[in-house]
Amino acid sequence: MPVSPSMAEDLAAAVGRLYEQAELMLIERVTRALAEGIDSPLWVEVKLAALGNLRAGIEELIGILQADAAGAMRQAVAEAYDRGQQAAIVELGAVATGPALAAAAAVPSAPAVDRLAAALVRETGPVYVRILRVAVDVYRSVIAEASAAPLLGAVTRREAAARALTKFAKKGVTGFVDRSGRAWNMTSYVEMATRSVVGRAAVEAHTDRLAAAGVDLVVVSDAPEECSRCERWEGKILSREGAGGARTVEIEHATEDGRMVKVDVAGSLPEARADGLLHPNCRHNVAIYLPGLTRRREPTPSRASYEQTQKQRYLERQVRAWKREAAGAMDDDRKRAANAKVRAYQGRIRELVAETDLPRKRHREQLGTAR
Repeated sequence: MPVSPSMAEDLAAAVGRLYEQAELMLIERVTRALAEGIDSPLWVEVKLAALGNLRAGIEELIGILQADAAGAMRQAVAEAYDRGQQAAIVELGAVATGPALAAAAAVPSAPAVDRLAAALVRETGPVYVRILRVAVDVYRSVIAEASAAPLLGAVTRREAAARALTKFAKKGVTGFVDRSGRAWNMTSYVEMATRSVVGRAAVEAHTDRLAAAGVDLVVVSDAPEECSRCERWEGKILSREGAGGARTVEIEHATEDGRMVKVDVAGSLPEARADGLLHPNCRHNVAIYLPGLTRRREPTPSRASYEQTQKQRYLERQVRAWKREAAGAMDDDRKRAANAKVRAYQGRIRELVAETDLPRKRHREQLGTAR
């Protein structure tokens, strides 16, 4: 059974939903705290005095999220690793016998799972500091903007507060930058980091099993809607490890003792992954390569262009952003306007899936329910 980062995508989404729920609760909590008594002449003084209570409530939310997320991350990594192992066992069951199959079934997983889970927890650690900082900064800036608005004669206090909160709700908790310099909001950043680690866990488990059985070669699938980062590796035969580099090798036939087969090896799996293969959201998979038996598979027809798949993801992000804005609206008019935007972007998604064969993934349009 081939292995791919996509086989663990649902596990990353489950972790992402925890943060989405926390972000939604944070938006609603800040909005409620600021909306209460906003028409009172003492509103500014009362809100500033209540900042400590808000901070304490957010710190409590962060503590719950941190505990839940650490457990969910380890569970996701363990499940992804297990899926990768099972995929290799299925493949090896067709060819490995005796000691090779026994070795493949006895690979210890706990150290690898602990290492990958710990790396994920470390990478997402700065999220919690950022949550508190952003919430307090937004709370203070809304008070400052709303209290200054009547003096400037531009808008009322309520309208100024609503405008500032709308910006916060639409963006969420932001300020996270990955290694390539791309900026993310909290939920997207955590889900991206989790997808990367659980995908790596599945692939690593697969290759660990193959190594234990003495299998060195894998083959990359030909996937639809591929991106330019990994297109050049499609259909290529790779060594499981090593520095890489294209070469032709002679290797024994998978089932015929003494018969040698020439195989064109395009490089190594670590080399291909460093070049972009099996990145988060990658549609490719790798499978065991059996010299003399494995045949090149027919390419899967593309349902759309890569650019159209990215357009779908953009539209899904817009749906979620406007749903967050609706959740943080201070009045019914703003809530109705935000919900109208939600429906408009959902309409664009329907148009896109109608003109392509892309499936509509409604779960990617949903916000978690704050709890």
